[in-house]
Order: sequence, then C-alpha cells, then structure tokens
Amino acid sequence: MDKEKIYIVIPAYNEAIVLGGVIDEIKKNGFHNIIVVDDGSTDNTSHVLKNKAIIYVRHSLNRGKGASIKTGFEACKLLGANSIVTFDGDGQHDPIDIQPMIQLIQKGFDVVMGSRNYQEKHMPRYKAVGNSIGNFITWLIYGLWVSDSQFGLRAYSQKAIDNIHLTSDRYEFDSEIIREIARHGLKHCEMTAHVRYTEYAKKKKNKQSVIGAMKMVFRMLLTG
Repeated sequence: MDKEKIYIVIPAYNEAIVLGGVIDEIKKNGFHNIIVVDDGSTDNTSHVLKNKAIIYVRHSLNRGKGASIKTGFEACKLLGANSIVTFDGDGQHDPIDIQPMIQLIQKGFDVVMGSRNYQEKHMPRYKAVGNSIGNFITWLIYGLWVSDSQFGLRAYSQKAIDNIHLTSDRYEFDSEIIREIARHGLKHCEMTAHVRYTEYAKKKKNKQSVIGAMKMVFRMLLTG
C-alpha cells in the first residue's frame, strides 16, 4: 500500500503538553501524512504544531471528538487518501500498532478496530466497567457485538471511507461507526492494541465523564 495515501487523523483538544511527542513518535514509525484537527483548543496547541510539518485544521469552537473525526475524514477525502488511521492525541495509543492495522487493511478488511486488554493490571477498573456497559448498549442498539466499542484507535479502507456517514459530534461517534459497519456490511476485525495510561491521561479534564456517558447513551437511543 502506498504510504503517501495513508493518513493519520488526530483529534486534539488542549493536548499541547503531549501532542508534539505523539506526532514525533508516529513519524518515527514511518507515517508522515498526519492531520491534526484542533477542536477549538484554548492552550498553545497551535504554537506546539507550528514546526511539525503536519496538516493543521482548526475548529473555531469546541465541537466534540466526533466532529473532529468528521472534519479529518473530509480532509482525507480531499487529499485522496486510500486508508485512514484515527489516533488519539493524549499519548495513550502506541504508534507501533499502526503498521499491523494497515497490514490488515491490505488483507481486505474495511475497518480494523483496536481493542484494549481488559486483563491488564494498569487499566483503571472504572474504564473496564464503563466500556463493558458501552459495548452492551452498542450491541443492543446496532446489533453488532465488538469487544471495545469506545476505543479511538481504528483503521479504515477506501471502501469504508466512501461509505461511512457520521452525524454525531460527541463521543457517541465511536459507537456510530459500529452502526455504519453493520449498515454497509463492511468487513471488519479487531486487533489487541497497546495502551499507555500515563499520569497525564488519567488526570486530564477533557475526558468522558459519567454524566457525559449518560448523555451519550441518550443521544444514541435518539439516533439509533
């Protein structure tokens, strides 16, 4: 697969502390087409990215992670991407997982979903419980079971790029992808991914809350 047509999409909101390092790691792993969608950050994200040789897109207002992914997808279409990998900007994902995901796309899968190992001792218990609930609700609404419906590390083929239509702006977009896989009969698989629960990631303010999760479920029920 031509690496010139593989794009990494990073949604970012106030991740200036770690975002530069995330980009450097991705490049060290051989991927240089990086689109950062700055979702109305109020820190110095734009300054950190000034000399990073990436494609920078900014929302003037904070719209949500789903909106950032949608913007990233549209940018990739304009640039002629034949595959996309979505990658969080907080340092939790490991760039070594990008290449095996792309290899699975090469083998004919349309969507490759990263999946966390719930047995790892460093994974916060509340995340394991929350994700299990999210998986059940996603299955209940969309009829497709996956082991980690809320994980942001995913890869998409040209067919998926052309067929997936997202409407959600917030965190429920992760589950909305599952709906689109089922709706369009996209060939999909899961791949166990490496996860790094750093002190920064654990303490950051802009992450999913219990109230936010309840709102997400309500929106899924309305649009499902």
